[in-house]
Amino acid sequence: MSDTPTPQPISELDFFRKRLSTIERLAATKQQQMKSLQDITEAINHNMPIYALVKIYENILRAHQGVGKVLLLMKESEEKWACELVSETAKSIDNVFGAVKLLSPIATIQEVKNHQLGQLNEFDYIIPVMHKKEPVGFALIGEIKETQGDVIEDKLKFIQTITNIIVVANENKKLFKSQLDQMLMQKELRVAEEMQKMLIPNQLPANEKVEVAAYYKAHKSIGGDYYDFIQLENDKIAFCVSDVSGKGISAALLMANLQANLRALITRNYPLDQLVDILNSKIKEITQGEKYITFFIGIFDYKTRLLQYVNAGHTSSLLNSSGEIKELDQGCTILGMFSILPFINVGEVAVAPNSIIVNYTDGLSEASDPDGNLFESDRIENFLKQNHHLTIEQFNKQLIDEMLRFTKGTEFDDDLTLLTLRIK
Repeated sequence: MSDTPTPQPISELDFFRKRLSTIERLAATKQQQMKSLQDITEAINHNMPIYALVKIYENILRAHQGVGKVLLLMKESEEKWACELVSETAKSIDNVFGAVKLLSPIATIQEVKNHQLGQLNEFDYIIPVMHKKEPVGFALIGEIKETQGDVIEDKLKFIQTITNIIVVANENKKLFKSQLDQMLMQKELRVAEEMQKMLIPNQLPANEKVEVAAYYKAHKSIGGDYYDFIQLENDKIAFCVSDVSGKGISAALLMANLQANLRALITRNYPLDQLVDILNSKIKEITQGEKYITFFIGIFDYKTRLLQYVNAGHTSSLLNSSGEIKELDQGCTILGMFSILPFINVGEVAVAPNSIIVNYTDGLSEASDPDGNLFESDRIENFLKQNHHLTIEQFNKQLIDEMLRFTKGTEFDDDLTLLTLRIK
């Protein structure tokens, strides 16, 4: 005879008791899951930082889902991922980028044993978070405690749900910060634009001695071009035009520094070559040779009718005097690249009555049509020959109009400045 006990049939009452116990346990599990979701949602609504959300996430996984090991990777930018969480029981990742490269092909919940993941093999499951078919996060979990009646697939789906919530919250925070940064940047640009307008003279003389008009258009809201007109003592005037290398705020700041130094120095009656030399030293001290300025400055004496000028690597200004057009090309190299300028030649030319001086930056001469052809200085010179009789305002307007017809709507890729004088 066998000593093996005969199984006793389960009574109907015991069956229902066991069934009720299972239902109660499942209900408690669902209630705990709902509580976990509520905790995370409230934390997100209170705008808690991502590290605090991650701590809540880790507590839910370890305390309520029986997860012994957890690693959370989240995308920070197109080129950067961050390891936001690694539990004490797991090894830290030496190469986050390398880990993401291994995980990137995985788009659904997978078992780690089905993949060759090197250091990540200490985990059991991979839970990806996808956005527009691209991964934005990965959770790796291991050492999951199992209890009677647990369905691992249900547990993994819940973990995937809260992982999605955490990663999406991080994405939303980044998006909000990006939008906020853009708003602040736009506000700062508007302030910088207004400040720059204050540095450029908006009232230019039109009297019995001289008539001056200018056109200025920044490539963006602020630019690196600069022009100025300064009335000096002893029947002299000074005028200049310049172009700072680069664009945007850095160029605008350097332009403002040039303006401040020029205005401070020009009233001290330095010889023109010495003035340019000092400007170069001050600019070089600021830029350390990483940026440079092309610069043209002229000083005209009404009594002698002589124009002295220095062209520091700038597009040559044009002088139409007695029907003859002369390029004002004497000077030196660009400013800000060399501690000591190798040479400075001061040009000097007599200016007849009713002469015109056209100063401009390469945003005008290098404006291009849809085929890439440049407007070029020759075209400006021909326009000057044919239209020197116009008022200065008309001259500038018609020259810009001709340039716009030439470019046929091609977008500007540089700042543009035009400063024109008629010396009577």
